Amino acid sequence: MSYIEALLNSRFIGWIFRHRFIKFGTVGGSGVLINLGVLYLGQEYLFTAIESPSMRLNVSLGLAILCATGNNFTWNRLWTWEDRRHGSDKPLLLQFGQYTLACLFGILLQLAFTKILAAHVHYLLANFTAILAAGIFNYWSTTPGPSAWANCFRSPPAKTVPFGSGSVSSRGSPSSPIFSDWTASTSPRTAMNTPIPISPA
Repeated sequence: MSYIEALLNSRFIGWIFRHRFIKFGTVGGSGVLINLGVLYLGQEYLFTAIESPSMRLNVSLGLAILCATGNNFTWNRLWTWEDRRHGSDKPLLLQFGQYTLACLFGILLQLAFTKILAAHVHYLLANFTAILAAGIFNYWSTTPGPSAWANCFRSPPAKTVPFGSGSVSSRGSPSSPIFSDWTASTSPRTAMNTPIPISPA
């Protein structure tokens, strides 16, 4: 077994990565690197044709945040909250939209703080400081809870439908015509004591 494998299998490393906050921080750290890297590429290479420094910073920030958000969503979904993915039938694009919405205020904070601080310090330092401030809000807003984005991975629970409505659950198949006709011709009390006719296969 190599040193790397032994390190990954060690009890201490396992303890660290079993804790969700550590996972979230690790993913967030990769997002910070991507954010800063793409911002630098945008400012120094990709968007040099944009003469206005303010507009160039806006465009570079937009691309950097998009790349970092996509990175964070992917790894949080696959790793940080992997236990929330089982049984989900929501489209991936919808999950990403919910995640982005949950992080929207943090994104706006990053944009605002970067623009303000960039007037006084280097834009990379300004962006790094803004990311730290926004990251605190993002962790709070995306931690699993009643309205957290992580719950978008779960399938909605089946709704109970009153007896005689023609279907068993909201995710079931369409109502059987035979069953509907039978319930329409019987009273609630009679329906409870009468066998349900089953159509031949």
